[in-house]
Amino acid sequence: MDARQYLTEIKFKLIASPIVESFSIVEEKDLQDRGYFRARVTLTNSDFLEIAEYFVVIDDQPRPERYRYQWMDSTRKILRKRWDNVPHFPNLSNFPHQVHISAEDNVQASTPRGTIEFLAFLEAEILPSD
Repeated sequence: MDARQYLTEIKFKLIASPIVESFSIVEEKDLQDRGYFRARVTLTNSDFLEIAEYFVVIDDQPRPERYRYQWMDSTRKILRKRWDNVPHFPNLSNFPHQVHISAEDNVQASTPRGTIEFLAFLEAEILPSD
C-alpha cells in the first residue's frame, strides 16, 4: 500500500462509517511513501470531530507518526476526548500516546492508532452495543 491508497481508504471509511454524518477535507498530501490527512467531521449525534494524521509507509503498511483526533460536542466548546502523541507527558506508561478526557489536564495513557483504526474504535465507543 502506498500513501494514495491509504488516503483513499480513509475517505472510504469516512463515507461508510455509521457514526459519520458528513465531513470536509481540510488538507490532504500524498508523497507516495508518506502523507497527511486532515478533516472536519460531523457525527450522527451532532458532535464534532477533527482528525489529523501524518503517516509514513513502511513495508507497504501506513504507520502514524503524528496524530490528533479531537472529539467535541456540537458547539465545539466542550471537549469530550482528544487523542494525540504530542510529547508533553513523559510519565505516562505509553508515552507519548495520550488521551485527554473532558479537560486538558485530565490525561491518561493511550494506544497509537491510524485514522481508520481510530474511526473503528470511536464507532465502538459511540454506537450502542447489542
